[in-house]
Amino acid sequence: MMQKIQKFGGAMFTPVMLFAFAGVVIGFGTLFTTEVIFGPLAAPGTMWYGVWNVILQGGWTVFNQLPLLFAVSLPIGLANKQNARCCMEALVGYLTFQYFVSTMLSQWGGFFGVDFAAEVGGTSGLAMIASIKTLDMGMIGALAVSGIIIAIHNKFYEVELPEWLGVFAGSTFVYIITFFVMLPVAFVACLGWPHVQDGIRAFQGFVATTGTLGVGVFAFLERALIPFGLHHLMYSPFYYDNAVVDGGIYTAFATALPQIAASTDSLKELAPYAAFTCSTWSKIFGCPGIALAFFVTAKPEKKKELLSLLIPITLTAVFCGVTEPIEFTFLFIAPPLFIVHCVLAALLAMAINMVGCVGVFAGGIIEISSLNFIPLMANHWQQYAMALVVGLVFTVIWFVVFRFLIVKFDFKTPGREDDDEQVKFRSKAEYRAAKNGELASGEGAKVDESDPYAVMAAEVLELLGGADNIVDVTNCVTRLRVNVKDETLVADDPDFKSIGTSGIAKNGKGMQVIIGLKVPKVRDRFEALL
Repeated sequence: MMQKIQKFGGAMFTPVMLFAFAGVVIGFGTLFTTEVIFGPLAAPGTMWYGVWNVILQGGWTVFNQLPLLFAVSLPIGLANKQNARCCMEALVGYLTFQYFVSTMLSQWGGFFGVDFAAEVGGTSGLAMIASIKTLDMGMIGALAVSGIIIAIHNKFYEVELPEWLGVFAGSTFVYIITFFVMLPVAFVACLGWPHVQDGIRAFQGFVATTGTLGVGVFAFLERALIPFGLHHLMYSPFYYDNAVVDGGIYTAFATALPQIAASTDSLKELAPYAAFTCSTWSKIFGCPGIALAFFVTAKPEKKKELLSLLIPITLTAVFCGVTEPIEFTFLFIAPPLFIVHCVLAALLAMAINMVGCVGVFAGGIIEISSLNFIPLMANHWQQYAMALVVGLVFTVIWFVVFRFLIVKFDFKTPGREDDDEQVKFRSKAEYRAAKNGELASGEGAKVDESDPYAVMAAEVLELLGGADNIVDVTNCVTRLRVNVKDETLVADDPDFKSIGTSGIAKNGKGMQVIIGLKVPKVRDRFEALL
């Protein structure tokens, strides 16, 4: 079950990778169409406003169609075969479901306790999806329906039909089954989802009353679930669904950007719901403190080569918001350090919340600048300055605490390994020489030695026990997620680090190889070897 949940979490991340660019477009579009910043130049009706408004509305594509995007994207990671066809099946099946729901509510809304004549949005519980007026089930509904369709696809796509029925085989057969399955699913949704919406509203009220403490609990769990690959399931309902605000924090905050930019009130007063997108702070301020502690406590002869490792992975965390490379350098070597890291992340999020600085702070500097600093700096620079001061204080705290614990308990963090261990990454030739063997992908397996992604994929495959040991593979933004048949055949963390990865996280038969931002290309070569 844990393997399936991890795989689901990784697949769910596929559309999220589009949000960084969409956020940049919306941030700049909002900035350049805000009169309080650009004056008459940005007034409606001017050529300047018209051009930037076109760009801004295009940037809204991703956030305006989030449920549809999640429904279509899920098969990329979960379909066992013919992923592209499954995406098409998910699209038409999801739309069929919405038409069923819309028609049932328009005819029998009173029976289901839904006022279908009400305007979409607000407290009506209704939404427009692909121009269909329907129940607002958000991302959760999209994932549930898409998951059902994927299960149908995996089971029935290759069913052999009699030759005279051949035209109904493949995707058509999947849709036939989906069509009839969606009828009871739509009925159940109409019957039960309004009550779920009542529960969500109650949860929103509960979270709102917990204030800063709730922010701390959220920040701790978001970090603590990273080793299990379940953090996506933790934050997604907050960021992209209705857990704390209708439409999700990203959409609500981006929609309110013009009003927030024009106001001088506290950010926390203008967008209290945005307190939960707070994982940025530990990335920007925590990771440099950790890296500095590693460097200071490293053996003198290893500091130079350690620096070449720490600089890129720290910059990746700060600017891109991807922390796995640095966190996984110590997660399994010294688990207590990771727990302390989670606690400090929670305390930092609470401290910055107390000074009133909230917003879409979930990625790195590149992403958060577009939706926060650039459009909002003019009227809210004081709160950002306070956040900077608090963050730098916590950088020092991270450094002092980590340095103390590393020295006190002699944790073998990077640069403190035994003399026979290497900090640097070894080449393929060095690895093969050390193992005195060939790739386990098969005798005569063709690997393009000039393609670094193919080389890494082949080496990862070998360390995972070879092609015969692989059940399935998917990926999130930095990790290759693989389920294996026999976990005892999988090599240890130092072996994976020796080929240039940031290590491996093992959970039963579920393996997560930390590759970095190049993981999609490595996965392509990995699947080719399979």
